[in-house]
Amino acid sequence: MRKKRLPWRRVIPLSLLLFVYSFSFAQSRTISGKITDATDGTGIPGVSIQVKGTKTGATTGNDGSFSMTVPGSATTLVISSVGYTTREIPVGSGSFNVTLVKSSATSLNDVVVIGYGTVKQKDLTGSVATVTSKDFQQGAAITSADELIAGKLAGVSVTSNGGQPGAAATVRIRGLSSLNGNNDPLYVIDGVPMQSLKNPDGTSTIPGVADPLSMINPNDIESETVLKDASAAAIYGSRASSGVILITTKKGRSGAPKFNFNTQVGASVIAKEESVLSTDQLKAYVNANGTPAQIAEMGGANTNWQNEIYQTGIISNSNISMSGGLNGMKGIMNSLPYYVSLGYLDQAGILKTDNLQRTTASIRLNPSFFDNYLKIDINANGSHTNTRFANQAAIGAAVSMAPTQPIYEKGSPFGGYFEWTANGSDTIPNNNATRNPVALLNQYNSTSIANRLFGNVEIDYKIHFLPDLHVNLNLGLDESKGQGNVNVPADAAQQWGTTTNHGQNYQYMGTNHNTVLEFKLNYLKDIPDIKSNINAIAGYGYYNNLGTTYNYAQFDSKGDTIPGTAPLYPTTIQENTMISYFGRLIYSYDDKYILTASLRTDGSSRFPSTNRFGVFPAVAVAWKLNEESFMKNSTTFSTLKVRASYGVTGN
Repeated sequence: MRKKRLPWRRVIPLSLLLFVYSFSFAQSRTISGKITDATDGTGIPGVSIQVKGTKTGATTGNDGSFSMTVPGSATTLVISSVGYTTREIPVGSGSFNVTLVKSSATSLNDVVVIGYGTVKQKDLTGSVATVTSKDFQQGAAITSADELIAGKLAGVSVTSNGGQPGAAATVRIRGLSSLNGNNDPLYVIDGVPMQSLKNPDGTSTIPGVADPLSMINPNDIESETVLKDASAAAIYGSRASSGVILITTKKGRSGAPKFNFNTQVGASVIAKEESVLSTDQLKAYVNANGTPAQIAEMGGANTNWQNEIYQTGIISNSNISMSGGLNGMKGIMNSLPYYVSLGYLDQAGILKTDNLQRTTASIRLNPSFFDNYLKIDINANGSHTNTRFANQAAIGAAVSMAPTQPIYEKGSPFGGYFEWTANGSDTIPNNNATRNPVALLNQYNSTSIANRLFGNVEIDYKIHFLPDLHVNLNLGLDESKGQGNVNVPADAAQQWGTTTNHGQNYQYMGTNHNTVLEFKLNYLKDIPDIKSNINAIAGYGYYNNLGTTYNYAQFDSKGDTIPGTAPLYPTTIQENTMISYFGRLIYSYDDKYILTASLRTDGSSRFPSTNRFGVFPAVAVAWKLNEESFMKNSTTFSTLKVRASYGVTGN
């Protein structure tokens, strides 16, 4: 029987098909694996895996896993992540696991948070600096986010306003930007611009709270990034004239639950007492230079008034957190990382009767869906504070009060405390004399309770048919309420009015309601054919601030209204809305030349419709000299960059 031979018209296509298949297979292959922390073995999300010398790359999911197609010619993978030492490994094939070790220094490949996005450290064109949790200031007395970066950044000054618990610090970025405007920076927490911390008169925006920033638990903060110059901050427009501080909070990672508990106990003491005359020195001077009447006024006590008003302030600060991740459903939810924390602070001031108690709670959920095409970040923070404010007038009185006078006087009509009286009377205090410092503290009871709830939901969707384009929606809310009461008894000399109006009793209350809506498109594209990278955003922002102050009359100890304190209106309502449009383009050519250009327009309801919008442009360029051929082999510089920038911000 004759063998049947395949005709050429069938053999040639089959051979060609085998050749094409073999050629394609040689050109690319799929690899997968998992990147884990060398310390605890948990998966690391957001790790960059890049084929060395190309723009081909991928990032890990929330559980640290990845899958990618690499060219057949690829030999080395570069694996990098913020806070970890970069590794280079052979490509290999199939599946493999890689561990990363936490780095001790900032890498040029680290991703830095900037306004409405991120960029690699080496690609920055503006003046931006970051401090992470491992480099924060430490100690039980750290009660506010701004204290974490004190002394850590050039050009950023953080100055304490005193030893009062919860007192606001003064933060200045590259000095003053206005002679009579607000010089405080804008704070952005997890991408949400927060309301101003101070009113135009310098008081706190939350009644009964010295520093609204102190209502955020510093232990929940992962990093703080400061946008110093105008080109970096201009993306925030009218609120960025004094710089911007971006606060990123801690988030969970996939893996088994991990608990962290820490408690700190500290003490605060006055650094130095004011130098004053001792009892003997004062007596000697008055005996030598005083009149008989003045000599007769000297008492026989030996009182150190500064010792009587100051104390050792004990601080206890305890925090517990749990982080980890839950496994998702295949094809729907990849994983559900979570972070939950509770904190309690009890701080006594160095001035007696000063005390702050703060309870905080936070929860963060960061699920991802549909192979990381959809990511949702949910952040919620709550805080409750109880505060007693000491009478600060006692500080000056302790320096001025004669040490020859006693603290208490038997039969005194002023609650048993010694007070200077007017000539010819033992029951009317002398309004020209110094008040008893101890009485100023003990007969003054000012307390407040404040609650704050803030957070946001951020939804990021990577379009399936155009994965280089991200659609992002950010919804933020900040609610606060503060109320308090000030009470001075009738027999206190410090609140002595007419012959009938003695003492003081009044209350105060205020609420704030702030909403944020931001929508943006983010396009990120590598174009290897022309050695270019494009990172562009375009967005819209809506910001509404509503503050209500409740007005109350002040009463004396008998319940009578103190003249001149009756309010005209029961409430004072202030509301303003701002609408913004913003965009930015970051263009990189040949990994050497970088152009950043941004534009923002802000329109405020505080201004008439004919002149409501302000425009804030910025442009910056950078040239990475160390990437040039004549610098490639230099070991002198890890990086050498020439930058120039221009920007406009508002006030």
